[in-house]
Amino acid sequence: MLANLDGVSDMNDDHRLFRQGDVLLRRVEAIPTEAREVERDAGRIILAYGEVTGHAHAISAPDSEATLLSTDENERFLRLVADVALEHEEHATLVIPTGIYRVVQQREWADADEGHVAWRFAGD
Repeated sequence: MLANLDGVSDMNDDHRLFRQGDVLLRRVEAIPTEAREVERDAGRIILAYGEVTGHAHAISAPDSEATLLSTDENERFLRLVADVALEHEEHATLVIPTGIYRVVQQREWADADEGHVAWRFAGD
């Protein structure tokens, strides 16, 4: 079932997706054991920054309700023990239910330079 263009959810209990702009949250069963907590920015969990506008896909819930973890720069997970609001200045606020999610940020191709792969994270 499509909620709207900013938020996509699959009502099957085994699989849920939530999308806000270039950020996708996919429900998963577990977080890898090597994942480590990511620091907050001014008290907020930032899932992605806008490269042009300075806006951010952010969660302002307290530490006791939401934690962002990472195994490396490109693999991040969100642990929610309460429903939280995912906010962005240019998108509708989404309420993300309790659960464990893999955070996927859209990537885009940038011109390759001297044979280097030139994928980068998309930004608002």
